[in-house]
Amino acid sequence: MARKKIAVICTAFRDGFQSVFGARVFMQDYLPAIEAAAAAGITHFEFGGGALFQSSFFYTNENAFENMRKFREIVGPEATLQTLARGVNVVGLESQPRDIINLHAKLFKKYGTTTIRNFDALNDADNLEYSGQCIVNNGLQHEVAITMMDLPPGCAGAHDVAFYEKTLRRILDSGIPCTSLCFKDASGTANPHKVHETIKMAKKLLGQNIPIGFHTHETAGISVAAYIAALEAGVDSIDLSLAPVSGGTCSPDILTMLHALQGREYDLGLDQEKVLKAEEVLTACLKDYFVPPEAKAVSPLIPFSPMPGGALTANTQMLRDNGILDRYPEIIKAMGEVVRRGGFGTSVTPVSQFYFQQAFNNVMFGPWEKFADGYGKMLLGYFGKTPVAPDETLVKLAGEKMGLPRTTEKVVDLNEKDPAKGIAAARNMLKEAGLADSEENIFIAATCKERGLAFLKGEGKIGVRKIERTPKSDNFMVTVNGKKYPVIYKNGVATVDGKKYDIKIEAGIQDTTTKNILEHSADSLEIKTPFPGTILKVLREAGKRVLQNDVLCVIEAMKMETEIKAPRDGVLLAVKVKSGDTVSSEQVLAVIG
Repeated sequence: MARKKIAVICTAFRDGFQSVFGARVFMQDYLPAIEAAAAAGITHFEFGGGALFQSSFFYTNENAFENMRKFREIVGPEATLQTLARGVNVVGLESQPRDIINLHAKLFKKYGTTTIRNFDALNDADNLEYSGQCIVNNGLQHEVAITMMDLPPGCAGAHDVAFYEKTLRRILDSGIPCTSLCFKDASGTANPHKVHETIKMAKKLLGQNIPIGFHTHETAGISVAAYIAALEAGVDSIDLSLAPVSGGTCSPDILTMLHALQGREYDLGLDQEKVLKAEEVLTACLKDYFVPPEAKAVSPLIPFSPMPGGALTANTQMLRDNGILDRYPEIIKAMGEVVRRGGFGTSVTPVSQFYFQQAFNNVMFGPWEKFADGYGKMLLGYFGKTPVAPDETLVKLAGEKMGLPRTTEKVVDLNEKDPAKGIAAARNMLKEAGLADSEENIFIAATCKERGLAFLKGEGKIGVRKIERTPKSDNFMVTVNGKKYPVIYKNGVATVDGKKYDIKIEAGIQDTTTKNILEHSADSLEIKTPFPGTILKVLREAGKRVLQNDVLCVIEAMKMETEIKAPRDGVLLAVKVKSGDTVSSEQVLAVIG
């Protein structure tokens, strides 16, 4: 009997990079690996979108559009190149109006994209309708995605087969045009039986006309079992990765699946030896990058959160950079309650960030003392309809603390009314910054805001974590956020700038020599950052009078922007930060008198 052909989508160069490195990888470093993967017979790649788009501007100081163009040139015109989009959010964390949503599809087509996989973290069909139409209207294949996970133990009401069938029927009834369907499990928690029954249900509804794909990660240790369950249910394509960005928080390796399917009726159409050579090239390309231990780990506790691979390492790296990685177990434990009471949106970007940041706030400030902007707005309806109604007590509390009413209006319609969003607003930003208003620049300004403008002005910063080894094996040069630290490591002791530390290398090295101790008058008040992050903009100057709740600066942390407000009326005696600064928890930002 002929073996069934199964399409393989290689996710190494987008999802793999995000899951291990937070998408902070210089393209120049992995160009040979793209060539090697193509030479191995891989013809379908995920090559952009998702977190990779913003990370290019935020951390590698590269133009994501140019990177996409280079990728297409290497693999040739026949390869299928796919990107990831988040419905009305497209490739940003903030939802957009119609003109930016359409510009997204237009530009991604221009720079070599064949297919856009398009999902909404709340599985709200209203958030997929217009974006899907734009994708098709601009000549692209639209792969509509339904996001999956398993609920934390003891929870019910969504994320079962009946829920996915209801979601799929809503998508079909809405008339959203699509050429394929994907079930996307970013946290790797959907149990294999549910995966099997869900895909069987979808096959029955769709017939053979619309191919179905499945995407998962190894984070919870069940990815291969889930893929085999999907194959047995009739799935047409699966997402796989390449070492060293496979397994752990990533999708399983192509070689792993080839081995697991030996003697079975499925043909992935790839040769083990050729794939192995491609992996050797990619491993050599990435040898100098710091691989956080948690990126390669499998955790049986992930279903209690659940935390997707791409978000897990981005968040732990942020905690590591600021010396508070020890708080991670508390935060991930707190995340279970945040998910349970939040309406069961899928733990995938941006909702996974909402969950993590709210759990972070609950640990650092006390339970429900401070609402993360995204989480609070999700409870109040500003991102669409959650799968089930969120906890009513939290909804009321979020409205009170954030000063926002509930809404049931479509997200895209809300954005149309926001003067700070859209092409006109982006053009104003570019004009104020003295930049050309090309379509590319407009889109960068709309989706990347201040950090996108900084890139366009030539002021972008590098935030790539590399380990540069000297010839002597116990000497290292560690680069963190563009700053180099010479390290001598021997017998468990790290020597940095002549000082010795009893420390494990993977725990990170903190620069503790630059902390300033300031003295002010008795009635002055230090305003400190509540958590680590990057200063996006400073809005008030020293010597100026401010009123209570005036916004002093905006901090970006964990893919979210947070306003730091004046706690009372007064005069700013000092402003201790500037745009682009990296700040640690409890660092003094300003002093008010």
